[in-house]
Amino acid sequence: MRARVAGLLLIAACSSKSTTTPWAPGQTRPSARTERRGLTDVRGIIHAHSIYSHDACDGEPEKDGVRDAQCLADLRRGLCEAGHDFVMLTDHSDAFAQTEFPETLLYRPELEDEVHERGGRAVASTIHCEGGHEVMLLAGTESAVMAVGLEGHLDDRSQYGRAEAPAIDSMHERGAVVLLQHTEDWTVDQLTTLPVDGFEMYNLHANTLRAAGNVLELLLRLDRGDTDLMHPDLTFLAIVSEDERYLSKWSEALARGAKRVTTMGTDCHRNTFKAELSDGERVDSYRRMMIWFSNHLLVDGPGDEALKRALAGGRLYGAFEAFGYPVGFDFFAGAHEMGDAVALTERPTLEVKAPTVQDLDPDAPAPKITTHLLRATREGWEEVARGDASLSFTPSVAGAYRAEVRIVPRHLTAALASYGALAEQSFVWIYANPIYVD
Repeated sequence: MRARVAGLLLIAACSSKSTTTPWAPGQTRPSARTERRGLTDVRGIIHAHSIYSHDACDGEPEKDGVRDAQCLADLRRGLCEAGHDFVMLTDHSDAFAQTEFPETLLYRPELEDEVHERGGRAVASTIHCEGGHEVMLLAGTESAVMAVGLEGHLDDRSQYGRAEAPAIDSMHERGAVVLLQHTEDWTVDQLTTLPVDGFEMYNLHANTLRAAGNVLELLLRLDRGDTDLMHPDLTFLAIVSEDERYLSKWSEALARGAKRVTTMGTDCHRNTFKAELSDGERVDSYRRMMIWFSNHLLVDGPGDEALKRALAGGRLYGAFEAFGYPVGFDFFAGAHEMGDAVALTERPTLEVKAPTVQDLDPDAPAPKITTHLLRATREGWEEVARGDASLSFTPSVAGAYRAEVRIVPRHLTAALASYGALAEQSFVWIYANPIYVD
């Protein structure tokens, strides 16, 4: 019975708080699991490091041959408290390649985890959280490339360290979806010619390096005992920015005719900022990093294979849930989903449905939410339509068209303290994968 429940990824509330309580920073919500056109919206993490990465857990995931149990417990607690449906692990190959399945899936039978097998191989595991919430884990590695959802190790494990077509083909044969991590490190030629499924449209590690000055200011204020800081779970707003390196490469790769899914990388290691915020939790805790944003997949069924079909097929949008949980978002063209191609001769109408903040506090100032439709060009993204609500657009030119939702987070004013100016700044709330008009 447990296995059937896990396979369906049934989601229960991950907090004792009622979801009718107005949302506030730090609160989590179970996935809305909206159904549309036969697909279900689930959310999770793609790009996360565990005790099987050498640089996780403050650089000491293993001591005297024993993996750090406390760090693993922190990761598991973070997944449960974030309320995600899945996590696609991406451990570094030095430890990952030496660890056998199902241990790579963080499988712990003593904690009543479940392992899911196919063809005699362990392909996923499920952890059970207090309150009934469940999270499905898929194994993977960030090595030369990033292979997620591996169904067992490669026969030649040295191939993890090769960014070459034969190695990537071997990863595909072992069931993986293959992505390129840290888009800033790859050329557009590599993004378009390597036989991968996609690359990252956002990476928190890279974004943090870009915001080093803001991070340093925050740490200095913490060290001084400054109490006029934003809510600890809004620290992300001092870090997040739109990375032109990622956006321009994404646009040019698609304008060249490549069809690639793009993902949002949490890249959590729990190894960077030990300083504690006002809630007594370190800045880079697994929980904190995991609640800031997630990848939403539109799945056509239960289980790990459905997750990977959605990912490889481009049925993904990324949402920065630090601003609140978006409900009602949709992007489609008739029967065509994100990742699909439709002929220009069909005169397709691209539809962008504007989301709202789930359980928005009625007493807070209203956020300003706008929708945008952009077409990929070799010079960057060209905005072709925008609206204050939902919008429709019938393209007259072929190309890759993606939707974007922006938010001015005025509803967060009271929680921002001395960072109150951020409440009037426009941020990206949702990055959606494109629909290809051929």
